[in-house]
Amino acid sequence: MSDSRPQAQDWNAFVEQWNEQFLEALEDNMVAQAQFVESWSETVEELSGEEEISDGVEGYARAYETWMNASKQMVDRMNDQLEGEDVDVEEFRDIWLNTANEAFKDVMSTTAFARMTGETVGDVLELQQQAEETSQETLRTLGFATEGDIVEVGDRLVELERRQHAVERKLDRVLDHLEDEEE
Repeated sequence: MSDSRPQAQDWNAFVEQWNEQFLEALEDNMVAQAQFVESWSETVEELSGEEEISDGVEGYARAYETWMNASKQMVDRMNDQLEGEDVDVEEFRDIWLNTANEAFKDVMSTTAFARMTGETVGDVLELQQQAEETSQETLRTLGFATEGDIVEVGDRLVELERRQHAVERKLDRVLDHLEDEEE
């Protein structure tokens, strides 16, 4: 009888810990969904076309459904565990990782996401161009050769080599002609 009491306490502690972890995961899921909804809403608000808005909402709905299915899977597997089935802890992690991938695909396939990504890439390229111009100007100010200066010098060297070869060919023809006259 004394042996069953510690086992019951261990089981109760295990179930309590499991419930806490499940609730934390569920809370994290809800926070992630809320952040996703907020981000997605901001993006959709910026869209001008009705078709893009509709596509964006459908993408969000698919992603939301994916998250809800994952929540159901988690509850089902938790119940399986409580009923005595041996459920590997990694299975829970895999459910969330696979769900995150699927939800991201649902969102990525929308025109709204494509537009947002295109705008972001455009902004990054613009910033990169500004940084490049600033660094080139700084190098010029400090008296260092810039990439453009090096390319220009290289182009001039290539042109000089081309001209030198043309002069050498003409000189060879003149010398050949002079040798032919001497004979």
